[in-house]
Amino acid sequence: MWNTPTQERLAKIPRLYETEHIPVEDKLIHLHFFIGGCDWFIAEYDGGDLFFGYAVLNGDYFNAEWGYVSFAELKAVKVGFLEVDCETEDAWRVRPAGEVEGIIF
Repeated sequence: MWNTPTQERLAKIPRLYETEHIPVEDKLIHLHFFIGGCDWFIAEYDGGDLFFGYAVLNGDYFNAEWGYVSFAELKAVKVGFLEVDCETEDAWRVRPAGEVEGIIF
């Protein structure tokens, strides 16, 4: 994985289920992982291997959905020489899902 988030950055993400009372459009998106036409927008983290967020696979916005993804599996994805990347803190501004281009309601 390119630009693997630091432990300090991961520690800022709410734990799983901490934001379930918050409407999805208001959930803060803390991380953006991507490769090709695939995007994962992360709102919660279990502190180990499991993220909760919004996934768009191969640009398919019709079937995009909220759900869980394994950090280990994201790290393992490779397409030729490409690996999953994570936008750096300088490039990604934490913001509500409703303000993130690519998250459809």
